[in-house]
Amino acid sequence: MAEKMMNKTTGRSNNNDKSNMVRSALFTFVLICFGVFLIMNMNYGGPQKTEVPISEVIKRANDPNGDIAKLTVTGNTVDITLKGKDQPTETSRKDGSGTLYDQGLVNHCEDLEGDELKACEEKYPAIEYKEDNNVWGIVLDVALTILPIIAIVIFFSWMMRQATAANSQSMAFGKAKAKLYGPDKKKVTFKDVAGNESAKQDLTEIVDFLKNPKKYEKLGAKIPRGVLLAGDPGTGKTLMARAVAGEADVPFFSISGSEFAEMFVGVGASRVRDLFSKAKKNAPSIIFIDEIDAVAHKRDARGGAGREDEQTLNQILVEMDGFDNDSGVIVMAATNRVDMLDKALLRPGRFDRHVNVTLPERKDRLEILKVHFKGKPVSEDVDLESLAKKTAGSSGADLANIANESAITAAREGHKSITNADLTEAFERVAIGPERKSKVMNDKERKITAYHEAGHAIVGHVLPDSDPVHKVTIIPRGSTGGVTWFLPPEDRSYKSIYELKDILARAMGGRIAEKLIFGTDAITTGASSDLRNVAELAKSMIVEEGMGDGTRNLVFPSEATGYYTITTGKPYSEKTAEQIDAEIKKLSDEASVRAENVLKANKTVLDKLAEELLAHETLEEAELEPILKGAKLPETAKLHK
Repeated sequence: MAEKMMNKTTGRSNNNDKSNMVRSALFTFVLICFGVFLIMNMNYGGPQKTEVPISEVIKRANDPNGDIAKLTVTGNTVDITLKGKDQPTETSRKDGSGTLYDQGLVNHCEDLEGDELKACEEKYPAIEYKEDNNVWGIVLDVALTILPIIAIVIFFSWMMRQATAANSQSMAFGKAKAKLYGPDKKKVTFKDVAGNESAKQDLTEIVDFLKNPKKYEKLGAKIPRGVLLAGDPGTGKTLMARAVAGEADVPFFSISGSEFAEMFVGVGASRVRDLFSKAKKNAPSIIFIDEIDAVAHKRDARGGAGREDEQTLNQILVEMDGFDNDSGVIVMAATNRVDMLDKALLRPGRFDRHVNVTLPERKDRLEILKVHFKGKPVSEDVDLESLAKKTAGSSGADLANIANESAITAAREGHKSITNADLTEAFERVAIGPERKSKVMNDKERKITAYHEAGHAIVGHVLPDSDPVHKVTIIPRGSTGGVTWFLPPEDRSYKSIYELKDILARAMGGRIAEKLIFGTDAITTGASSDLRNVAELAKSMIVEEGMGDGTRNLVFPSEATGYYTITTGKPYSEKTAEQIDAEIKKLSDEASVRAENVLKANKTVLDKLAEELLAHETLEEAELEPILKGAKLPETAKLHK
């Protein structure tokens, strides 16, 4: 359960690839060797044959009592078929190119016929000569000779390639990893950037200088060395930098500040030198360093772990200071932490221009929404102006997310086009979270939630400096059990102490309503987020805005930026810490008393609103108006102005 204020919307893979490649290559090599071994040992000539000397074969063939039935001569190979066998079981090789007769074999059956020939062949072997047409045997013989050599050559070639690749990688270790957006990439111009007209105007001169440098040089004007884009996350700083490059039609080198950093000292500085060298060769050009605070934070005397970052920063400072006036290279950088940057980087001659890319105003939000809904099928009932009004404090990225979520919601619901209901659901999903339809509350929990949200709504409605109530629901959404929405009538750059005190009081309305209806001992944990918001806002009012009664016009350093004292561990004394705590408690107590006085004076309205919420679960602004019409502001809840 929470009150929602509408004025603010809240190297290992490479190593694995190399290891896999090495394992794959070694496996391939082993597989080849194994295949060669099998081929060398395979029997491609039928059953296994015993090899015997040719002299023994001839002796046995000349013996009338010998065991040889047939000799088959193919080239220099002699296959021996024994008596009683159907296939050759022995083999031999004759010497030279002559016949077996040349080597001592007697043809005992020569010139015999009839029965004499038959009787002779039963004693002595028949001799058959065949032409050597065993092509596959020749191929295999050649393969057995060449394959081992090929395998060894392949292995050593692979080893050489690995060594060359490792050497190339080590040589490229100090190269910049910047992405180049040139003419072949999709061009982004100022027309693609909705809103931020003041930032566009500041950057128009940069574009004009890149296009027409002579016009400025004639008057003695120098090109700005650097442009720093500062603003909240999601406001479009990177898109704005790309639009400058697109308008000027020059190469755009984009890199993140974290890409300069490595575990080895000196690599970051080397990458800076390489990046600026590339930009100068492609001049006129733009270097864009996103999240520059990753390498350009304030230097100190830490040494050690900070040395690599400091070397990288020093190199950036040297490169920017060493630009020629006619180099035609402009450095643009983006950050949302200007306070973290080193002062040497912000001085004139380095980052000459500081451009604030602010959160969009209402008219800018409308233009941004039109850009993101362009090309999407949208129903006639979609009211982008109303959405622009609701999204005060949202960035361009938030609005893009809402547009995308609305399309997803429409698809999930089976709609052919995006309806206003899809748009509302997408906005609430992004702002707080999805509806938790699976969460079932019992009757007691629903009643507690109804009174809790009714308390927020009534207190916020009657307080004079609070934003109007826009919507109340007891349907669980995100981490909340219910939500009360307050919509500011217009965008505001500042908030008065009276407005902030009313925000504190309406935030306490939920807890106070529970106490009045169910008793002091029956309060629940449903107000935990409200109490955290009260504590944070009250602390900000005292520590950062100087709005305490006893500390008026005094602000105190935060624990992140101040110097810690030895005794307290805080950037201020123990006495000051006690005073801050007392002021925060005073604001919280005052908000609690004001909320209680309002709800006691409007008990009837509180009961009626809770009943309507139990009946309908969600009430829009038009449905709330007749219920809250009778609510009044008691004198005890007024602030003395």
